[in-house]
Amino acid sequence: MNSRRKSPQTVHLRVAVMGLLLTSFPARGAGESDDIAHFETKIRPVLVESCYECHSVESGKAKGGLRLDDREAILRGGDSGPALLPGKPEESLLLAAIRHSDPDLEMPPRKERLPEKTLRDFEQWIVNGAVDPRESANGKEGRTGEDFKSRKQHWSFLPIVEPETPLPQNADWAWNDVDRFVLAKLEENGLEPSSDADPAVLLRRISFDLTGLPPTKEQTQAFVTESSRDPQKAIRNLIENLLASPSFGQRWGRHWLDVVRYSESNGKEANLTYPHAWRYRDYVIDAFDRDLPYNRFLSEQLAGDLLPAENEAERARLLIATGFLAMGPKSLTEMNPAQFVADVADEQIDAISRAFLGGSLACARCHDHKSDPVTMSDYYALAGIFKSTDTRYGTWVDSESSNGGKLIRLPDLPGQFIPNKPLAKEELEKLKSQLAQLEADEKAGREKGEKMRREGVDMQSQFNEMLREALRIIWTRGPIVGRLETVDEEGKALPLCMGVLDAEMKIDSPRYERGDLAHPSGTETRAVPALFGLPSEGPVPKDASGRLELAKWITDPGHPLTARVMANRIWSHLLGAGLVETVDDFGRSGAAPSHPELLDYLALRFQEKGWSIKALIREIVSSRTYAQASTHRVEAFERDPDNRLIWRMSKRRLDAEAMRDAMLAASGELDLSPRPGSLVAELDSQSAGMIGFNKKIPEDLDGSFHRSVYLPVMRDQLPDVLRQFDFAEPSLVTGRRDVTNVPPQALYLMNSDFVRARAAALAKRISQVASTDHERVEAAYQRCFNRSPDEEEKRLLLEFIDAPIPDPTTHAEELEKRWQDLCQALLASADFRMLD
Repeated sequence: MNSRRKSPQTVHLRVAVMGLLLTSFPARGAGESDDIAHFETKIRPVLVESCYECHSVESGKAKGGLRLDDREAILRGGDSGPALLPGKPEESLLLAAIRHSDPDLEMPPRKERLPEKTLRDFEQWIVNGAVDPRESANGKEGRTGEDFKSRKQHWSFLPIVEPETPLPQNADWAWNDVDRFVLAKLEENGLEPSSDADPAVLLRRISFDLTGLPPTKEQTQAFVTESSRDPQKAIRNLIENLLASPSFGQRWGRHWLDVVRYSESNGKEANLTYPHAWRYRDYVIDAFDRDLPYNRFLSEQLAGDLLPAENEAERARLLIATGFLAMGPKSLTEMNPAQFVADVADEQIDAISRAFLGGSLACARCHDHKSDPVTMSDYYALAGIFKSTDTRYGTWVDSESSNGGKLIRLPDLPGQFIPNKPLAKEELEKLKSQLAQLEADEKAGREKGEKMRREGVDMQSQFNEMLREALRIIWTRGPIVGRLETVDEEGKALPLCMGVLDAEMKIDSPRYERGDLAHPSGTETRAVPALFGLPSEGPVPKDASGRLELAKWITDPGHPLTARVMANRIWSHLLGAGLVETVDDFGRSGAAPSHPELLDYLALRFQEKGWSIKALIREIVSSRTYAQASTHRVEAFERDPDNRLIWRMSKRRLDAEAMRDAMLAASGELDLSPRPGSLVAELDSQSAGMIGFNKKIPEDLDGSFHRSVYLPVMRDQLPDVLRQFDFAEPSLVTGRRDVTNVPPQALYLMNSDFVRARAAALAKRISQVASTDHERVEAAYQRCFNRSPDEEEKRLLLEFIDAPIPDPTTHAEELEKRWQDLCQALLASADFRMLD
């Protein structure tokens, strides 16, 4: 069997519990054949006779945008919405129309209402789930219909074409080709670019964008001096220094963690921890630091376990990369093993397609995609790939989880960090003894049940007692087995990671009508389908899952989406908005690009430069477009209020991590060293229950002095600073975070222990480096804003500090408090958290 569906812990639970249930109660048939017969004898003839004339491919008509000649079309509906909702007759427009209960929807029009018996037949059909065996009237899988063909002509599904670089009138303004594309569009719309940003402002912008950290006073002075001689050279030198900094990987790795829904807990109903997720976080940071080619980066995350490795360290790195597929939220309480497997595969397909391709293929699980050229057959061909994959996420079966998953054993490496604790010999033997006793109890229970069946004892009278005993064994055994799997036979802690492997048995997925496992309809061969203008990779080898073939297809240079989507993500992070605003939706429901030729230029340059993320960042940040000031201009705003033509640099608020890291940097407390492991890995929280009930989790999750990328990220329980300032929802693919401005943010900046502690540390620091109040105010401004205060700011702050203190006996304490309040005001100010 598929090894993913054969987790020993999961099997123990289902065999014990379901075995008891099946012993006591007879199975029920699905009755699907009766539903099909009902459709064929009582529904289809009525549709053909009364509806096809105006609503079918054969007639060439689809009045109101509605066709009724195949199951996908009838579910999709027309201009008024879905024609029917299976199981909900009173909410189905088709039934309302044939009942003539709505004068605007009477069908057939200008004819007598259908007989009452026919209406009851339709109502019963919908109540039973509207089973409809018809294939698409547009041809096999609907690929030959005109609507489907037209979908393929959407701009993002067409091949990337090398554009001709424009020649703007004001050619001297441009520093590189990026500027020529932007300037040509501005001139076309009667606009001019803004002036260059002040060097200190530009330095702060580049520093935060590339590293997530503010520049130092010394860096500011050096950059301003060099910019006075040669601005472009100063910018190039700065970019190279920042790209080479370890802080770059920490900053841009966090962007990617948003996209791949990184989390250290499961979320949903059973929010158990993922204590080994941090290894994937560190893999991502390292990949961005090394500038791992993006096509290789994707391949490693999809199929790292299937790629060759030069040594054991490389093998470990590739296994960890597949953690991307394992860390999604799962319905751990799901009792149906087939449903659990289908849902995990669906989440993986959704995450891959949204993250890598900018659109969800999972929308075709229940019906052909509503807007994009993706069919159910395409979806289930991919589903077979992931049903043939053993997903290892590291939870166990207990009272809170019905589904257990193993972890991947990593190679032993010198100096390897292993946060999970070893077991002393006595504790190891105790756990083994407890496990043996549970297995003996389970065996005794089975023998007792067999004896009762042989003797004809009424099982109903013993059911509750047997069920309680079975659950006691399962729920006690799960944590013991899980703990023993983290150590070797001698109790030594093992290096482990989340990830995937090929399953022992490779399977093709049935196609399920409406995504319902109770209604299979044939089997789709496991394959990478022909989508978006690329030919299919063909059926995958019988002994392979197909993940490696999928990776090759996604990273094919001819794929129209992969390079475009990532180039747009990079642009969005640097300019504040993507050339395609809907960064996670390149489909027909998404936005059109503001500069389509520039997007294709960037995508091609991305590939030509070896899929180098650093090279593409270098080109964009080196442009004069990026170096524009953020000054508001009334005439430009009136023509382009959303700045889609990029006539200036948009002001941006720092994200939660940059804001927090900047506070630590200003106070002099920031620890730039990588944090080994994770707070979550140190909790051993699964033995203590779910996240929400775990008393071992500290109340203050903000307290670390390491960079914010190392803060614990648990679904439904985030550190305060992340939760307040629009952190990406870790259950979803998020290419662009929301930016809100709400009262709880101000309250956090006023009352948070973290912010107040940083203010106190900043006040202490400036008192150590400056001897006068004037010097202290100057030092505080340089540390917070990378500039000097203007005269008005200086006057107001000094007035606050110099105001009389009524009680001379508290002079020292009051003065210290004023400096702390002043520093907190600076840290909470708009100037601190905004980028010009």
